[in-house]
Amino acid sequence: MTTSTLFPPDIEAYRSRIDDALKSHTRFDDDCPEKLAEAIRYCLLAPGKRFRPLLVLVAAEMCGGSIEDAIPAACAVEMIHNYSLIHDDLPAMDDDELRRGRPTCHVAFDEATAVLAGDALIPMAFEVLVKQIQPANIAAQCVAALAYASGPSQLVGGQADDLGFQFAEADLDSLERIHRRKTGALISVSLKLGGLTAGASPEKLQSLTEYGKHLGLAFQIVDDLLDLEGSQAKMGKKTGKDAGLGKLTYPALIGKEQSQLRAAEMSQAAIAALEPFGDKAEPLRLLAQFVVDRNQ
Repeated sequence: MTTSTLFPPDIEAYRSRIDDALKSHTRFDDDCPEKLAEAIRYCLLAPGKRFRPLLVLVAAEMCGGSIEDAIPAACAVEMIHNYSLIHDDLPAMDDDELRRGRPTCHVAFDEATAVLAGDALIPMAFEVLVKQIQPANIAAQCVAALAYASGPSQLVGGQADDLGFQFAEADLDSLERIHRRKTGALISVSLKLGGLTAGASPEKLQSLTEYGKHLGLAFQIVDDLLDLEGSQAKMGKKTGKDAGLGKLTYPALIGKEQSQLRAAEMSQAAIAALEPFGDKAEPLRLLAQFVVDRNQ
């Protein structure tokens, strides 16, 4: 799998800074078993888009903050995202054998190690926020926001409903309720964390959250379309699996053409939410279009 061209070049330049910071958080002490450490590194440092951590940095810069101050939040989001991928790939969940162009964690190691690697990434994320975000009241807000976004009413709840609706009848509202949580929650909180580290006003934080909500749905619709007809080589994971698993997807529910229209509609709604930022929001406006146009 190649890393994406999802972001404009000036934003893509931040990827190496994120990767370097993530590496610094995988230098474990002697009490961490080597096999566990290896599994965490295998997943966290795998080549990927770094979509969510890049959103943190873009939002921080747009709100007048510094990239340096936002890097810990970017790392925390990527840790939570990777935990969710490891667990999502397990035999008890989606039973995937390929992720980011490589064997999934439970295939490369074993199921128990994969569960533990995912478990470990959760406290790692919150430790980074508590220790590296300043001042303490902003760190606390970041912890609370990320905990809620990744908890039972958001990410985990969305995943539970995604599994519960396999081979079940549903409507568009049910589908979007799943993906506002399963996919959209981490995207929205990535933007919010960037704004928090920059000291953004409540109004700007709300605009970022609205943007993220619509962007998350656009991202998921395109994901569903790419699973239907995308390239495994570009996606870095098996495609065409959703139908066999009885997954509730946009193309299955409303068809390919209506899915494409819905993605474009969500992209435009995301762009509209950025109005309070004026010209400073141009990178996120471009991103909303790139998400719809992506092929991986």
